[in-house]
Amino acid sequence: MAQKKVYLEVIKPSGSGLSVLLLCAPMGLRIEYTNTLGGIHLQQKQTSLDEIDKKILTRLQMDSRTPLVRIAEDLGIPKSTARYRIKRMEEEKVIEGYHAKVNAAKVGKDYITLTFVRARYGPSYHNKIGKMLAQIPGVCSVYFVFGEYDFVVLTKSSNTNDFLQKLERMTNMTEIERTNTQVVGKTLKEDQTIEIYP
Repeated sequence: MAQKKVYLEVIKPSGSGLSVLLLCAPMGLRIEYTNTLGGIHLQQKQTSLDEIDKKILTRLQMDSRTPLVRIAEDLGIPKSTARYRIKRMEEEKVIEGYHAKVNAAKVGKDYITLTFVRARYGPSYHNKIGKMLAQIPGVCSVYFVFGEYDFVVLTKSSNTNDFLQKLERMTNMTEIERTNTQVVGKTLKEDQTIEIYP
């Protein structure tokens, strides 16, 4: 019997960016699943980052508006070097964008939910269904996971009725068999910063 390989890809990550990722998977990790053996192989595909790259990333994550000249001065490198490093990391998709951190409560979007979704298995179902879930307005993150459920969907809504509209769109999908939703009572930590060190 021929082996069927499925590569899990990011469909939509937390934060403002768009992108099915294993929860807490390291940057650059590629997950390969071979169904005939039931095996999972992890292949690391990381961009080579030196100490200067890591310091630049750390600084930009703290404040993406930091002037280029300030970064160069703090790191003790020429401005042209700092510019080149940042441009290279942008081209290699290490840096995927620059976004404002918005307070969800201040804009009335602090009704946060985690919905666990069980889907109907089929060819490339994780990509197809994941993209459908990601297109629902108000969905912040979609994760394809291993276990009882297939997806975890994080949403931010104005209130219960607003969320129920999102949930109805999920449950109306013929590819989805079952959902289970947990409502967040209080946010204790929400940080999209990626720890560069060690």
